[in-house]
Amino acid sequence: MAIINPSELDLKEETVVKIKRIAKVTSRGKRFRFSAVVVVGDGKGHVGVGRGKANEVLASITKAKENAKQNIFKASIINGTIPHKIVKKYGASSVMLKPASPGTGIIAGGAVRAVMEQVGVSNILSKVLGSNNSLNIVNATIDALRDMQDAVKVANKRGITINQVFN
Repeated sequence: MAIINPSELDLKEETVVKIKRIAKVTSRGKRFRFSAVVVVGDGKGHVGVGRGKANEVLASITKAKENAKQNIFKASIINGTIPHKIVKKYGASSVMLKPASPGTGIIAGGAVRAVMEQVGVSNILSKVLGSNNSLNIVNATIDALRDMQDAVKVANKRGITINQVFN
């Protein structure tokens, strides 16, 4: 897999999936820190997810955005949807992604929707099963996009034409 340089991509505005406030109780009271999960993408198949922790919300979002830029990869997208159905599990969360016909839109919850909007998918059906922990849902969605099979690669591997793959 080739390393993708984020400065060469025309990245969209990042999407903040979740901000958590963490409290450490000390003898002097509570000390708050913030954790952020951010998704970045260019809307043309490139997407990355990152996590950041800091004493302030903006600093944690900035750290998460920089981390996400380091984790960008290329997902296979065909005509604004994914090539095939996939179910992926991460922790106690499972995500089912299903291709949809044009005009369907993004039928997904918040965490899956954020990833799909950033990657550039415009028609998809999804369902979250198990735990609704947003970090695990985002990671399961990213794993599912990484494991997508491209129709051209499948046809070359099997030694058949692309039309025979779909039949």
